[in-house]
Amino acid sequence: MSKLFTPVTLGAPNGPGLALRNRTVLAPMCQYSVTNHDGVPHQWHLTHLGARATGGFGLVFTEATAITAQGRISDQDTGIWNDEQVSAWAPIVEFIHSQGAAAGIQLAHAGGKASTYPWLPKFIGANSVGSMDVGTGGWETLSASATDALGLRVPTIMSFDDISASISAWAQAATRADAAGFDVVQIHAAHGYLIHQFLSPLSNQRTDDYGGSYENRTRYLREVIKAVRSAWPAHKPLAIRFSGEDWVQDGWRISDTVRFAAEAYELGVTSFDISSAGIGTYHGPSGPGYQVSLAAAVKAAVPESFVTAVGMINEPEQAEQILVTGAADGVSIGRAALKNPNWPAVAATVLHEPRENTPFAEQYWRAHW
Repeated sequence: MSKLFTPVTLGAPNGPGLALRNRTVLAPMCQYSVTNHDGVPHQWHLTHLGARATGGFGLVFTEATAITAQGRISDQDTGIWNDEQVSAWAPIVEFIHSQGAAAGIQLAHAGGKASTYPWLPKFIGANSVGSMDVGTGGWETLSASATDALGLRVPTIMSFDDISASISAWAQAATRADAAGFDVVQIHAAHGYLIHQFLSPLSNQRTDDYGGSYENRTRYLREVIKAVRSAWPAHKPLAIRFSGEDWVQDGWRISDTVRFAAEAYELGVTSFDISSAGIGTYHGPSGPGYQVSLAAAVKAAVPESFVTAVGMINEPEQAEQILVTGAADGVSIGRAALKNPNWPAVAATVLHEPRENTPFAEQYWRAHW
């Protein structure tokens, strides 16, 4: 049996944890498809996520799902700030489960990168990119600091009351995620969104208890973790996605990520997905598996945790090698899964898995021939 298709259990503070049929994870990917602008997922999200569950993924994550309306990247993002959204997510989760996959939700707040045009061809072609005007569908944004480091409209600095309200919103979103039936919550602390805006010196210019030193810049995330962990059932795993590196000398570095991952583990986070960048101009590497070394650093620092690597992991043999060498425990597949929703099932065939261990949906069993 290949390492990629060896079952694994994600740990939790209280309980047996979450068993996954294999170590392939569908990475969260924005769909920009809530055309009613109300954050309610619909048939597209059922089809998109459901197809990847039938295609064999062990864990299927939603797109970045906003904890408040103000925290949406675009006005066509999904949300989980009200009960209508919970009711819409529940049958999607139920279908994912029916196909043998676990269901995860990525909770997100875009902060100063909110209120932007959807990243879709029809908007890009019309040169509708960047911040949406407040008078034409956009809204005021909040961030750690009033800075132009994000390359968008300058946001309003968050007051202590704003910070407190947002922490409550993270916890309430976790409660709603449980009500919808999700198995895993992933806190989005990557790609230049709100939590990353607090973590990185590139975007955090505060001089109070939430800015300056490492201890202060990480305070907001520690408070979010504690609030979410308290609201999220203790028998369910809690995950975080980090930008392991800003790839800028004076930015958030892998050494910071490694240090905080160890702290987060002590607070009840048992799973880490390690991406990179998101603030300012990209100066990092590129190419297949270009972020694997970041995941490996976190895995070495927190060996008891479940760590996934992400970023241009396209080929089954490549994914298998990442796991065999111990760089990570699992792989998050993004764009390759957009091209092929059956990526895990095909990978199992390529890696010569026994037919009975190949995670095709039962209805597709003839594809083995």
